[in-house]
Amino acid sequence: MTALAPAASSALAASLAAIAGDRHVLRDASSLLVFEADGLPGHRAHPLLAVLPGSRDEVVAVVRTLAAAGVRFVARGAGTGLSGGALADGVVLVGLNRLRRIVAVDAANRTATVEPGVVNASLSRAVLPLGLHYAPDPSSQAACTIGGNVAENAGGPHCLKAGVTLNHVLAATVVLPDGEVVALGSADGEAEGYDLLGAFVGSEGCFGIALDVTVRLMPNPERIITQLADFTSVDDAARATSAIIAAGILPAALELMDNATIEAVEASVYAAGYPRDAAAVLLVEADGAAAGLDDDARAIDAICRANGARDVRTATDAADRARLWQGRKKAFGAMGRLSPHLVVQDAVVPRTKLAELLAAIAEIGARHRVRVCNVFHAGDGNLHPNIPYDATDPDESARVDAATRDIMRRCIDAGGTITGEHGVGTDKLGYMEALFTAPTLDAMCRLRDAFDPARRANPGKVVPVHSCREWTGAAAWRAARE
Repeated sequence: MTALAPAASSALAASLAAIAGDRHVLRDASSLLVFEADGLPGHRAHPLLAVLPGSRDEVVAVVRTLAAAGVRFVARGAGTGLSGGALADGVVLVGLNRLRRIVAVDAANRTATVEPGVVNASLSRAVLPLGLHYAPDPSSQAACTIGGNVAENAGGPHCLKAGVTLNHVLAATVVLPDGEVVALGSADGEAEGYDLLGAFVGSEGCFGIALDVTVRLMPNPERIITQLADFTSVDDAARATSAIIAAGILPAALELMDNATIEAVEASVYAAGYPRDAAAVLLVEADGAAAGLDDDARAIDAICRANGARDVRTATDAADRARLWQGRKKAFGAMGRLSPHLVVQDAVVPRTKLAELLAAIAEIGARHRVRVCNVFHAGDGNLHPNIPYDATDPDESARVDAATRDIMRRCIDAGGTITGEHGVGTDKLGYMEALFTAPTLDAMCRLRDAFDPARRANPGKVVPVHSCREWTGAAAWRAARE
C-alpha cells in the first residue's frame, strides 16, 4: 500500500504489458498527460502508469496482478466525469475504453448486455431499428460510457420521467478489487438476498470494475411533443416548473436555461433559435401514447402562460425538435466561447425552492465577481450552476472556489444535497461532513469494506478518509500522498 520504488514500478509495468500488450501500458509523462484531469478543470493528478486492457479476461488479469502486488488503482472510462472521480494520484489507472462491444440484445425482453466502454448514445443508435432506446441520456452521451454511467449513477434530461441509471440496470458482472469475479443482480428479475447491484451502481469505482452490464431498453414513444416557453423572469420560469408538476403532469423532460446560457448557445454553432432577450426558457417534452398527449401539451402551455411566459412554441417536426435539444445538450460546449475553463457544478434542491436558490446563486456570483450560467434539470430540482473562468489566473480561480463553496452550502441549507448525478469524487469531499453525521459516514465505509476492505479501488474518493474510523490503512494512504 506504499508508493512503489522505480524498480518495482518497472516490474509491474512489465507484468501488465504481458497481459494487455506493451503498447497498451503507458508510462511516459506525455502519454499520461491526457489522464491528468476529467471534465472538471480544477482537479489534476498524475497516474503512476496507465494500462488499457482490451478484453474482459485482460481486465480480470490486470486486477489480479495489481491485487497480488498490493497496488491501488482507478478505473476510468471516457473521462467526461465532473467530480474529479476518475483521477489516479500516483496509482495505476485502468482505462476501459477499449471494451466497447454490445455483447447481446434481447429485443423480446427489451434488454441489452454491453461492455463498460460502450458509448451511451451508441447503444440507442444500435437498437433504434428495433424500436427501442436506452433512456438515461447525460448531456455527454455522445462521449460518456455505460461503465462510467453506472459508476456515477448518471442522469440526464429525460430521467425526470424515465429514472436514472440505477432504474435501468438489471445485472452486472463485476471484478472485485481482490480479483474475484461476481454476478450482481439478475437479467430475469429480482435476485435473491441483498440488493448488492443497487449498492454497486453509483459507487464511483470504489467497489470494483464492471466487466459487463445488462440494461433495460425502453420502447420508443408513439409520439413526442417538445415545447419551448420563454420568460422575462427566472423566478417565473422556476414557478412554472413547480406548477407543471403540481398539476399532476409528468413530462419526459423539463429543463431550464437562463439568459447567460441562452446567449452562449445562440452565439455558438449550436444556436437553437432561443429568444436572446429572454431571462429564461423552459424546454418541456411530453411523450408516450398519442392519446391524451395533446391535452398535456395544452395544459403545459396554459400553466407556463399563467406563470408569466411571453410565448410557448411547439417544435414543428423532428428536425425542429432536434435543434431545440442540440442547444440544451451542447450548452456546456457553447460556454467554451466565454472562457478557457468551466466549472460545472451539481446539486439538488427541493423543486419548490428553485426560485429562492437561483436568486441566491445570482447574489453569490455577483459578490465573488464571477459569471454564473444556469442550465439544469428543473423538473427534479437538479441544479447545474456553471462558472466559466481562467484556471491559470490564481485570483479568479480563488474567487470561483469561494463562489462554489457558498453555492453548495446554500443548497445544503435549503434542504438539498450535494450531487444529483456527477458524484462526490474529490470535488465534493469537503461537503460530506456538512451533509452526513459521523456514524452515517462510517456506515458508508463499512459498506465499502464489504467490496474492498484494503481500499485499493479509487482511493481517497467519496468519503473523507478520517471518517473511516476502523480503516487501518488510513495512515499508509496519507503517507503515500505526502
